[in-house]
Amino acid sequence: MSTEASRLKLRADALHNRNRIVEVARDLFAERGLDVPMAAIARHAGVGVATLYRRFPTKESLVTEVFADQFATCVSVVDDALADPDPWRGFCTVIEKVCTLQAADQGFSTAFVATFPHAADIERERDRAIQGFTELIRRAKQIGRLRPDFVPDDLILLLMANRGIVTSSANSAVAASRRLVALLLHSLRADNAESLPPPVHLNLLDVLHHPAE
Repeated sequence: MSTEASRLKLRADALHNRNRIVEVARDLFAERGLDVPMAAIARHAGVGVATLYRRFPTKESLVTEVFADQFATCVSVVDDALADPDPWRGFCTVIEKVCTLQAADQGFSTAFVATFPHAADIERERDRAIQGFTELIRRAKQIGRLRPDFVPDDLILLLMANRGIVTSSANSAVAASRRLVALLLHSLRADNAESLPPPVHLNLLDVLHHPAE
């Protein structure tokens, strides 16, 4: 085999390993969350730990690669909702789609609320999505469709409730999430605005807490 052919084969092998690592990590994060050890990812991908760390020097770098599409989807969903002439429909669409992402992938919640100091694009996209959703809240209230006492922290409550869905498969989790979100959105309509207890200040990280912790 010529030197050039050997070089091309090495490049192809490296690309295959990288893609395999990302594919396996995506599946394991979706199934188990982000606590999966890097060594387990390497083992399932059929590569050595050293190979994994050559491609992804830190777990943060692997997580940002795995969830890049989901982050982009979240931003796109919010942007589309802001462009919708019906702010209430846009508000509902964001809740529905984000909760579906969360129900289908256990790692997504953790990735969304995690801090990525070396991934400025991810941080910027997340902040833009949150700001856009806050604007949707304002618009939906302004037209009298969203109950006036809804606050941005209530989104965290919705995500906490949605994360509590535990089923035997991703499909049933998504179906249960859709049912839950439909019930919750019905209660958020302005015409159902009976008095509520005062809002609770929450942090995005609260989405990840379990009752036993």
